Amino acid sequence: MWWFQQGLSFLPSALVIWTAAAFIFSYITAITLHHVDPVLPYISDTGTVAPEKCLFGAMLNIAAVLCVATIYVRYKQVHALNPEENRIIRLNKAGLVLGLLSCLGLSLVANFQKTTFFAVHVCGAVLTFGMGSLYMFVQTILSYQMQPKIHGKQVFWIRLLLVIWCGVSAFSMLTCSSLLYNGSFGADIVQKLHWNPEDKGYVLHMITTAAEWSMSLSFFGFFLTYIRDFQKISLRVEATLHGLTLYDTAPCPVNNERTWLLSRDV
Repeated sequence: MWWFQQGLSFLPSALVIWTAAAFIFSYITAITLHHVDPVLPYISDTGTVAPEKCLFGAMLNIAAVLCVATIYVRYKQVHALNPEENRIIRLNKAGLVLGLLSCLGLSLVANFQKTTFFAVHVCGAVLTFGMGSLYMFVQTILSYQMQPKIHGKQVFWIRLLLVIWCGVSAFSMLTCSSLLYNGSFGADIVQKLHWNPEDKGYVLHMITTAAEWSMSLSFFGFFLTYIRDFQKISLRVEATLHGLTLYDTAPCPVNNERTWLLSRDV
């Protein structure tokens, strides 16, 4: 059996591969059609102009669904491993909410381009990166709480390093983007897709875009740490029938049917 066939390990793998493919395909299309500069454009700039915005939006919507599934499975796994630890249960629920908000933000970023709906796009970016960073932080705390009883210390240290990487990138992006968009570099900066080294704010722009790509890579690395954990979990759905027909009759007891959800591995 291949590693991605064990449990639900294919979920985080598919999430990272699909999202990376969305970035790469839209980037290649955008630079081929000269819609953006090849050196460190904003990720969302590669999905601003047709036809790449169609590809970018469609693929990121699917990525958001994969992310929801991954976050939910992680929530169920932590809950099953710690059914009586109140502190872990509260943190786990907080992580679920933060993760789902991050997925919502990803969908908003995919469907509302900054040149058309700047306010909505920024809200989506804040949800994606802000709530996503907090989600990673909460999961790292959970990893600390669960080691060494549930898993080894190595997993915690890897996730902690990824959270620090994400935090440094987030601070750099937030600081430089705030300076860049405060109005000192022109009113048309929101619509700007091409930058020259002579332009005002070019250095701030490059630092912001580099931090955005760096932050995305830290997200990828964090979700990849779920692969080993997800090899040890499966989910199934249970259908409960309240009658032998679909007519409005009095319910009668029937046998329940259990169907495996996504995986048959124990």
